[in-house]
Amino acid sequence: MSVPHATYTHGHHESVVRSHAWRTAANSAAYLLPHLRPGMTLLDVGCGPGTITADLAAAVAPGAVTAVDSDGGIVAQAARSAAPTVTWQVGDVHHLPYPDGTFDVVHAHQVLQHLADPVDALTAMRRLSAPGGLVAARDADYAAFVWHPHVPALDDWLALYRRVTRANGGEPDAGRRLLSWARQAGFGDVTAGSSTWCFATPADRAWWSSTWATRITSSTLADQALAYGHATRADLDRMADGWREWGMAEDAWFTVVHGEILCRA
Repeated sequence: MSVPHATYTHGHHESVVRSHAWRTAANSAAYLLPHLRPGMTLLDVGCGPGTITADLAAAVAPGAVTAVDSDGGIVAQAARSAAPTVTWQVGDVHHLPYPDGTFDVVHAHQVLQHLADPVDALTAMRRLSAPGGLVAARDADYAAFVWHPHVPALDDWLALYRRVTRANGGEPDAGRRLLSWARQAGFGDVTAGSSTWCFATPADRAWWSSTWATRITSSTLADQALAYGHATRADLDRMADGWREWGMAEDAWFTVVHGEILCRA
């Protein structure tokens, strides 16, 4: 069966990888950690730079962990990390070559939002999960992002991001849809929840604002926004300035809302 193709919105510009490498199991997979046990086998789908993967590998050691991403460059970077128990491979979640029931846990963080057919991806993840195993997924919900103070350029940034992601075939408001997608993929036992990232300390505000100020002008997202005619260079520069304005506010606060699902195979 042919699966619709989607274009990855973020790309792998240095600013994006720097942002993704901040992620750990503690800040991005806390809902899954209590269910992990030593000796489990685990598949991490869309592993990116591998920082979450390394933490998951430590939680299931000496269990075997396999990490896949569709981008060979980021897989090579992840493979240089200090996670010797992980097997790093290039792969597409829709066409993974592993036998049915291979893994006790199949995990995906911030992946389904970028796919044209997330239900097919969850169906594939269910196939790879052992009987009684877990499929875990966490995705942001961009329409639910909340921040203070009000900076009009950030409203424009959010609208642009959602427009570009949908033009790429993805769904930026994936978090609220995870439970529905899991049901459509055939899961009967699903625990759905949510959690947040919150950037409110001076250091966190400076880091979060600087990464997005660079991403909106220099990453694949910027290239796509320009190519699709959704923004001009002046628009992107104005949004970057908005991010810097927000980051310098002493009372600035930004919360990223995520949906989460734990599905029993």
